[in-house]
Amino acid sequence: MKAPASQDLSRHALRETKPGVSPANRSLERGIELLRSFRPGSELLGNAELAERTGLSRSTVSRLTQTLVGSGMLQVDQRSRAFRLAPAVLSFGHAMRTGSSVLATAAPRMRRAAEEKKINVGLAAPDRDEMVYLESIRYSRRPSLRSVVSGQRVPMELTSLGRAYLASAPAARREALLAHFRRSRPTAWRGLDREIASSIASVVTHDYCAASWQPEVVAVATPLQFQGLQYALNVSVSTSESMAEVVAELAPTLLALKNTILQALERAAPD
Repeated sequence: MKAPASQDLSRHALRETKPGVSPANRSLERGIELLRSFRPGSELLGNAELAERTGLSRSTVSRLTQTLVGSGMLQVDQRSRAFRLAPAVLSFGHAMRTGSSVLATAAPRMRRAAEEKKINVGLAAPDRDEMVYLESIRYSRRPSLRSVVSGQRVPMELTSLGRAYLASAPAARREALLAHFRRSRPTAWRGLDREIASSIASVVTHDYCAASWQPEVVAVATPLQFQGLQYALNVSVSTSESMAEVVAELAPTLLALKNTILQALERAAPD
C-alpha cells in the first residue's frame, strides 16, 4: 500500500545528517530518497509518484531518475515509462548480509534456539522510524498467516523490537522519534505513549519488553549492542495464551540467547 505523502515527508526529519552538506552531497541524498520510495507493493513508480513521496520537485526527480537509470540503480518500464529498482540494488543487500560479522555470528545461534524451542527468532536494526529485519527464523509450533523475511520492515512504535531499541537509543534520538510518533499518530498517541513508556521501563528493569501488535502473536525483545552498533533481538510465538504466560516462558530463552551471541561476538572480535 502506498504511504501518504505527509507520512513519508515526516520521516525526512529523522534523517541522521550532519551540518554543512555540500550541494553534490545533497544530490546524492536526494537520489537515495528516491530509492527509499520503493517499498513492497510498489514495483513501478513514475516521476509524479516519486515527487509526491519525496517532496521533491518534478524537475529534480526527472533529473535524478535519469541519473539512477544511467548508473544501473533503476530500470525503465517501456510500456508505462515508470521506474523499478534494478537488480544491482539486490546485490547491496546480499553484500550487507554476507559481510556482517554480527549476522554471521548471531544467525546459527538464532536458528539453534528456534529449532530447539519451536519459536520464531528475529534480529532487526533501526532505520528512521522503522525496524528492518536482518534475519528471521520461523519455527513457531502454531502456524501463522504472517510471514517475516529478511529486509522486511515493521513499525518501531508498535513492536517489541522497536520498543527495545527505543529503550537503548541515545536520549536525543529517542526524543526525536517519540515526537515524530506523536505527530504521526495523534489520535492513538495517549495509549501508545503509555505502552512505549511501560516497555522502556521493562527493558531498564528486566532487559526485555513484550508486545502483541498482531492478533495472537506475542513477541519479547531485548536490545543487542555491539561495538557501537544497535540491534534488537526478539523471540515470538503464535498463541492464544496470555501475554504474561508467554513472557514467563520466552524471556529466559531470549536473554540466554542474547548472552550467547554477545559472548561469541566478544570472542571473535579482534584485540
